[in-house]
Amino acid sequence: MKKTKQKKNDKLRDEYKLQDFPKGLTRGKYTERINKESNIVVIKPEVTKAFPNEEAVNNALESLIKIAKKTTKNKRRTTHRQGGKSPA
Repeated sequence: MKKTKQKKNDKLRDEYKLQDFPKGLTRGKYTERINKESNIVVIKPEVTKAFPNEEAVNNALESLIKIAKKTTKNKRRTTHRQGGKSPA
C-alpha cells in the first residue's frame, strides 16, 4: 500500500483562533532549548549495523569508558614512578 503525501498546512485548525495566541505564533520558538536539553544522538548507518539496539550501544560505550579510565590511570602511575613530574 502506497503512502499518500500529506500537504503541509500552515493554517490554524478550525478549533483554534488567532486571538487565542496574543503574543502571536513563532515557528521554531523552542528549537534551541530542545537541542540543548535533548540527548538524542544520530548514529551512522554503519554503526547501527554493529549495534542493533540501545543496550548494545550503551554496553559498548561503558566498556570503552572503563578502558579509557584504566589507560589514563596507568599512564599517570607510570610517569609518577619513573620520577617524572606528576600531571597537574
